[in-house]
Amino acid sequence: MNAVSKKIDPTPAAAPAPEAAAPAPAAAPAKPRKRSRKGLMLLVPVLLALGGSFVWLTGGRYIATDNAYVHQPLVPISADVAGRITEVFVTENQYVEVGAPLFAIDAEPYRIALAQADAALAASRLQVEQLRAGLVSAQAQVTAAEALAQVRHRDYERQQELENRGLSTPSALDNATLAAQSADNAVELARAGVAVAVAALGGDPQIATDDFPAVRAAQSQRAQAERNLGRAQVVAPVSGVVSQIGNLNVGQYVVPGTSIASLVQRDVTWIDANFRETQLELLTPGLPVTISIDAYPDLAVTGTVESLGAATGSQFALIPAQNATGNWVKVTQRVPVRIAVGSGDLSRLRDGMSAVVSVDTGRTRLDRLR
Repeated sequence: MNAVSKKIDPTPAAAPAPEAAAPAPAAAPAKPRKRSRKGLMLLVPVLLALGGSFVWLTGGRYIATDNAYVHQPLVPISADVAGRITEVFVTENQYVEVGAPLFAIDAEPYRIALAQADAALAASRLQVEQLRAGLVSAQAQVTAAEALAQVRHRDYERQQELENRGLSTPSALDNATLAAQSADNAVELARAGVAVAVAALGGDPQIATDDFPAVRAAQSQRAQAERNLGRAQVVAPVSGVVSQIGNLNVGQYVVPGTSIASLVQRDVTWIDANFRETQLELLTPGLPVTISIDAYPDLAVTGTVESLGAATGSQFALIPAQNATGNWVKVTQRVPVRIAVGSGDLSRLRDGMSAVVSVDTGRTRLDRLR
């Protein structure tokens, strides 16, 4: 029995084999899975389309450009008078306040010119006094001539009366007549001298000395000489940082109007952003702007749109493009927009730095469609 049982034992063990293969019919429910996969494949594009549409419709509020640069006034430093530099008071990249001395020019020639102008002014005032004295002398001559004429006329009348009585000779009457006429001529000459003296005083004998034309001219020359002497020391016209003083050396001869240094005005800052012409539709002055400086990514700076350029940047080029000669390539133009910097650590900004600006228009594409 044991041997038989050993032989028979494997048979029942093999019988469960059909049971192990029994799960095979379970593959029939595969159709619902295929339907769910198709549903997911259709749902994902729909969701993506809806999400993209939502993002697109709610976008467009901010208009940005990275074609933007920081600007600060660059004031050229030059002398108003010619001369050799005798002293330099500043160094490269030094901050100076308005009115601070920058360099000095040899002032001795201008001191001499001022002394000459003072002498010319004193001489012109003395000339006025001499003219007044001449007027007084001419008036005195008129008085003397009139008195003499009166005497000569009385003598003429006496001689005429004596001749009428037969007590005088004709020659005596002729002499008296000639003397009276000469006295009258002397009066006329004296009066002409008074007129000449009055004309020399500008037609007004009571004119103030400093109102006399020659004196005023001398005063103007003195004021010019005094101004030139004061301009021998060049001072900062504004507060800022002195730069490019390589040509500012003692002994160098400078001429008026020639720039020999620069002064960057740090307290005035703005940004010129060059937007594409297709971005200008919603840009108006007063819109808030967020500014990012390339050199300082962590620096938060804000501002507002101040104004839009009057022409595209290409129109301000030295040789503007002429597209009417067969150039059919259409290039999107850029229009400069000035942005006033409102808040932030502006002391770190430097003229010419690159920036990225983003203008908040306050309206999305959905708002524009409504």
